[in-house]
Amino acid sequence: MAGGDDTRRQVAQRAERFKRVRDAHQTEMAEDYVELIADLIDEKGEARVVDLAGCLGVTKPTVNSAIQRLQREGLVSSERYRSIFLTEKGRGLAACSRRRHRVVREFLVALGVDARTADADAEGIEHHVSEATLEAFRRHLAKTRRGRKRRRRSPPTASCASAAGH
Repeated sequence: MAGGDDTRRQVAQRAERFKRVRDAHQTEMAEDYVELIADLIDEKGEARVVDLAGCLGVTKPTVNSAIQRLQREGLVSSERYRSIFLTEKGRGLAACSRRRHRVVREFLVALGVDARTADADAEGIEHHVSEATLEAFRRHLAKTRRGRKRRRRSPPTASCASAAGH
């Protein structure tokens, strides 16, 4: 009966992975919006529906629907015909999303992906990567930075051929 247990465990693990992806899709929109709202506030001093629609390439009614959802979730506040503001919770989510994006982007660049592609790819990956994987990315980046600093500080070493007397 061990084979049946293994099969059930594999099915449960697969279902859990799919659930994680579905959950990530649910939060992806909120993260994208609050991150963009924070960027607009930083750049222009305000975030407006028309600006969000232009940046995202969607209609104003689509943005309005999203903003209503974000209000229900306690992430933004706004009044009719006014700018959109992040709540404390929204600012926290935006900051977290920015950090995730930055780590994923830096990791992709460290792998040799060009900056423009890394930025675009990070936009999708940041929503689906686990905290454990992000931490592994951070460790790898830290190790890479330490290696670069060490190489810059160390004096040039003789080549193998000159060290062998050739």
